[in-house]
Amino acid sequence: MSDVITLGAHIGDVHAWPVEGIPTGQQLGIIEKIKLSVAGTAAGTAVDLAKLGVSVSTVGKVGDDSIGQFVTASMAARGIDVSGLTVSAHSQTSSSVLPIRPDGSRPALHVIGANADLTEDDIPWDLVAQAKVLHMGGVFILPGLDGKPMARVLERVKSLGVTVTMDFLMSPRDDAQEMLAPSLPFVDYVMPNIEEAGWLVGSEDRAEIIQWLHDRGAGCSVLTMGGDGVSIAEKGRQEILETAFDVDVVDTTGCGDAFSSGFIAGLLAGESLGEAATLGLACGSLVATGLGSDAGIVDRAQVEAFRREHPRHS
Repeated sequence: MSDVITLGAHIGDVHAWPVEGIPTGQQLGIIEKIKLSVAGTAAGTAVDLAKLGVSVSTVGKVGDDSIGQFVTASMAARGIDVSGLTVSAHSQTSSSVLPIRPDGSRPALHVIGANADLTEDDIPWDLVAQAKVLHMGGVFILPGLDGKPMARVLERVKSLGVTVTMDFLMSPRDDAQEMLAPSLPFVDYVMPNIEEAGWLVGSEDRAEIIQWLHDRGAGCSVLTMGGDGVSIAEKGRQEILETAFDVDVVDTTGCGDAFSSGFIAGLLAGESLGEAATLGLACGSLVATGLGSDAGIVDRAQVEAFRREHPRHS
């Protein structure tokens, strides 16, 4: 049985690096690298958890296509239980094309695809009941679960005594608050990046964002802030800030998923919130040094050495 279930978005990413602009018309642009990787706030987190030595099962949808075969086979090769990864009868595998800028930032061209077909009926409750943590990954791009269905699922997960963590995949949208709010009372750790959290709340003020999440029931807000580190705030307690590691950034794709994996691994190991967040920062920083969501992290020993020895921002 697995300690962690990752539920939600499974994506095949195509990374192109470095991209300074899109050629006009049918002109050819020459770049250095193109890479295909397993991504998504459920799949990417599962891959990194497996690298950290955590037993993990993943639950989601892929299409009956070569990208879906790649995602499934790649995860299985990492020792991830993919029995909960089912095939959609009519949608392609969710995919993104990511032109990575020289500074590591990237816009995304995304097809929701089979992620839209994931519903309550696809959840293997026998696996969930035996897990310690369920990571809800991909809120806002899961039309079959977003809103009241997700709240029902997470309420049942909590009734089983399983810890719930949550991450988003979103751009600004008018219905975001209405969609998310029913689920927050059943979320122990909500872990968006600060930009997504700002879009959700309609404010760039971190204290206001934290209060909004707490007022709607979230047990602890964990806001990743790129080079500014991470904010951790348990409901009713003082905010904790952890500084980022100093690395040369190649590609920021998957850094949030890597953070989630490290944070969850730290919680499972009994670490304090600050220590777990630092492990998450180490994982995210390592991923940022390579191309693709699966870059950077080798194993737990490597991440622990990085956490101990690598300099952080002053």
